[in-house]
Amino acid sequence: GGKDLRLVICEKPSVGLSIANVLGARTRHDGYMEGNGYLVSWCFGHLAELASADTYSEQYRKWRYDDLPIVPMKWEYLIKEDKSSQFELLRDLMNRADVTEVINACDAGREGELIFRTVYYLAGCTKTMKRLWISSMTDEAIREGFATLKPGAEYNNLYASAKCRSEADWLVGMNASRAFTLRFNVLLSIGRVQTPTLAILVKRYHEI
Repeated sequence: GGKDLRLVICEKPSVGLSIANVLGARTRHDGYMEGNGYLVSWCFGHLAELASADTYSEQYRKWRYDDLPIVPMKWEYLIKEDKSSQFELLRDLMNRADVTEVINACDAGREGELIFRTVYYLAGCTKTMKRLWISSMTDEAIREGFATLKPGAEYNNLYASAKCRSEADWLVGMNASRAFTLRFNVLLSIGRVQTPTLAILVKRYHEI
C-alpha cells in the first residue's frame, strides 16, 4: 500500500510478459503482473469495436435503401463479448487509487494507439498518460524506451488518424455494402480497402 504505481498496458500478453520481466514486475496475478512499482497488463488486440448500425436504431436491422446513408452523430463502441473480462480488469486497474499514471505500451503505430486509447477513454480514465515507443523488443530497447517515455498527448494526431480510419471503414462498409446489395439483390461486401484492391486485380485480369 501507500506506494504510487505505474500501470503499463501492452497490446498482447506475450509483449506484456517480456516488458514485465525487464521492469522486474514478477508477481503473477490473474491478467497482470506486479512488482518494482509497476503493474503490467495487456489487451488482446482490439477489445472494443465500433457498434453495428442496429445499435443506433432498431430500424437498421432491416436493410432499406431509404435509410441510407447511415451516419452516426456520436460513435458508439461495443466491448467484444469474449474480451469483456479483460476490459473490466484493465478498467479496475486504471481506477485503482494507487495507480498514478498509465503507460501506453501497445505497438508503436496507428493501430496500437487506437487499441490503447479506446480502452483508456471507455474506462473513463483521466490519469496521466505516457507513451512507450519502441520498435525492438530486446531488453536493452525496452529499458531505453522506459527511460525516455513521451507524453501521451504527443500522439494525439496519430490517434485521430487511426480513429478517422476506423470510422471511414465503417461508413464505407456499412453504407456501400447495403446500397450495392439492395441494388443488385445479391449480398455484396464493399470495403474501403478491399474493394479498390479487388478492382486492381480485376483490371489486371482483363489485361492478361
